[in-house]
Amino acid sequence: MFGMNMDIGVDLGTANVLVYVRGKGIVLREPSVVAVNSDTKEILAVGEEAKRMIGRTPGNIQAIRPLRDGVIADYNITEAMLRHFIERVIGRRIVFRPRIMICVPSGITMVEQRAVQEAAEQAGARHTQLIEEPMAAAIGAGLPVGDATGSMVVDIGGGTTDIAVISLGGIVTKASIRVAGDKLDEAIIAYMRRTGSILIGERTAEEIKYKVSAAFPTARDAVLEVKGRDLLTGLPKLVQVTTAQASEAIAEHVQAIVDEVKSVLEKTPPELASDIAERGIVLTGGGALLFGLDKRIAYETKVPVFVAEDPLSCVGIGTGKALDYMDHMDDGVPISLSFNRR
Repeated sequence: MFGMNMDIGVDLGTANVLVYVRGKGIVLREPSVVAVNSDTKEILAVGEEAKRMIGRTPGNIQAIRPLRDGVIADYNITEAMLRHFIERVIGRRIVFRPRIMICVPSGITMVEQRAVQEAAEQAGARHTQLIEEPMAAAIGAGLPVGDATGSMVVDIGGGTTDIAVISLGGIVTKASIRVAGDKLDEAIIAYMRRTGSILIGERTAEEIKYKVSAAFPTARDAVLEVKGRDLLTGLPKLVQVTTAQASEAIAEHVQAIVDEVKSVLEKTPPELASDIAERGIVLTGGGALLFGLDKRIAYETKVPVFVAEDPLSCVGIGTGKALDYMDHMDDGVPISLSFNRR
């Protein structure tokens, strides 16, 4: 199917997995969800098919998201999911095991790094190299990471928000917080339960986040009708959600992201900070699509903010492009640190 010297880049995200094949680009984009029979532990579906089962499965079928907060929460299921996606891309008969570049959050521990590498190797990788998420995002967004100027990227994924200032191929200042898309969804579910005595599912919360919520309440004026379960009667109930309500639900988490961006800027060396003030901050990841977030960060930091051209693919594309550096890197060291060692 592919040549023997095959290199693959994997954005192993909390919400989605993207697979990049060198020379072909992104060839697979699927939700990070696995459906498992809880009695037999048999895997029934992976990816989009499994995601459709969330909240709709009989008691003995669980739709599991094996990655939480950007790291492996269920090792065996992550390995099975990786194997499934690798086989989808290169075929079942893995004669020539691929080299794989995997993207990880910048706050990952050594133990978590090892778990990711082992899962990839068990899934069929000949060699695994890691790249830190903000570095991959910056490369994918087309920022000049190798130049002596400062570039700042804020990657808001499903599990983590990774913020970094990059110069000369290395990360100069960084932060990783476990506040991102999933936390916003959870906040919306909690808010609806608290203020409307209604229980909604993850998919409905996600719909509210993208269709009506905003990074500040006056950013837009939208209304969405959603279905949930009335906690008092137990019956289905239709309610209307406004931008003001949805924005109030996520306000605390949005503030946490903004504060972390400001904190990284404050720790940035003055020369690089002046580059960023001139060239701006780039937002990547699904969270970059939160309405008005670019304006909110720009207002609070007094720095221009831009959303990357294809924010959902930046990390996957950057992970793939980083395959070109694979021959020059130290084993087991995330790529941003390897750049510094060269």
